[in-house]
Amino acid sequence: MHILIIGAAGMVGRKLAERLAKDGHLGGREITKATLHDVVEPSAPAGAKFTSTTLASDFSLPGEVEKLVAGKPDVIFHLAAIVSGEAEQDFDKGYRINLDGTMLLFAAIRAIGNGYKPRVVFTSSIAVFGAPFPEAIGDEFFTTPLTSYGTQKAIGELLLSDYSRKGFFDGVGIRLPTICVRPGKPNKAASGFFSNIIREPLAGHEAVLPVAETVRHWHASPRSAVGFLLHAATMDTALLGWRRNLSMPGLSVTVGEQIAALRNVAGEKVVARIKHVPDPTIIKIVEGWPMNFDTKRARSLGFTSESSFEEIIRVHIEDELGGKIA
Repeated sequence: MHILIIGAAGMVGRKLAERLAKDGHLGGREITKATLHDVVEPSAPAGAKFTSTTLASDFSLPGEVEKLVAGKPDVIFHLAAIVSGEAEQDFDKGYRINLDGTMLLFAAIRAIGNGYKPRVVFTSSIAVFGAPFPEAIGDEFFTTPLTSYGTQKAIGELLLSDYSRKGFFDGVGIRLPTICVRPGKPNKAASGFFSNIIREPLAGHEAVLPVAETVRHWHASPRSAVGFLLHAATMDTALLGWRRNLSMPGLSVTVGEQIAALRNVAGEKVVARIKHVPDPTIIKIVEGWPMNFDTKRARSLGFTSESSFEEIIRVHIEDELGGKIA
């Protein structure tokens, strides 16, 4: 089996590649080759028994995606994206990467023809939904995004469904919650502070909280995100019908509840490292974000996530900190 990961240098892409290397198989089939691509060259996962090819290029440029799919990968994970805050600030770049790149990829798969029909897993976002929201957003709620990023992802979802309906590939779109706690350095995502206020204090550093503690949001861990991707790659898509895009399970918690969970896990000394510095730009963006979901359809199809925010924090401590708190 040949796996292609586009966006493999990102946090979720890297963890996905590491998990595939550890397992050595996907859906009961042995992985023989992995192609890992990003705008910067990804690292090949350690310990993999399959051949790993790492590539760096801008996949939205003409001719690039054709090279990536020329080897007819069996499963394609499309994780590449300009994140929410950057896509809002740079309108042209957001549409070029998030929309044009996706369209070029789908068209390149179709162009191969001759019975080639890979599984395509597309990472969408809860940003496809816009206010006003019901108490919990169900699978029937319409998409009215209030950001450029959300709009780009919503269009990608429609394209995925249509290309699947026409038989060009077998697609599954997963709307990821905000992934928390993200390891590494802060990125340009407007949602970055949700991870920062947990990750930095646990590592012994101060963190800035730019919004009120009453802000509520939808979260899942990086470990759950990888689980979502693997399940989407192996599930029976006949169960989806033509509704190919799903909101993934997660937890709806306020920032205050995040901080309380951090206190329960790590103590007051760690919580004291969080500093409140309001940011009007971030506050305005967050006001339009969804806060809670009813994901019974995804759960009925086998997708799972954490049951408490304390569990999310403990996953971070175990996976990223070697079980130790600074």
